[in-house]
Amino acid sequence: MFFKINISTCKILGTLNFELLTQYYICKMEVTDAMVDKLAHLSRLEFNMADKEVIKNDLQRMVSFVEKLDELDLEGTEPLLHMSSTINVLREDEVKGSVPREEGLRNAPEHDDKFFKVPKVIKK
Repeated sequence: MFFKINISTCKILGTLNFELLTQYYICKMEVTDAMVDKLAHLSRLEFNMADKEVIKNDLQRMVSFVEKLDELDLEGTEPLLHMSSTINVLREDEVKGSVPREEGLRNAPEHDDKFFKVPKVIKK
């Protein structure tokens, strides 16, 4: 069962558990001038009034496209948490041989007895 509530109520409910919110509430979103201004600020972009209107319409069309998913019957459908059923495929750690220090330093352009020497990259 879904309840449709307005966007201001969704903002108030934003403190609820996300899973609970997505299961029980569908919020219809309307793209406003204030939202476009905030997105422009966050992305460090500037728009004139004509461009802002075009972007606002494009964003509203995108939101409407996503809201079409509300029409699907998802009864009994489990949410997809991972793209694959394989989780944390890790290999066992194996101790293998390593290069002796002398051999590792042999081809280094500059080194002392223990370490590679590299140019200083951090300036004070």
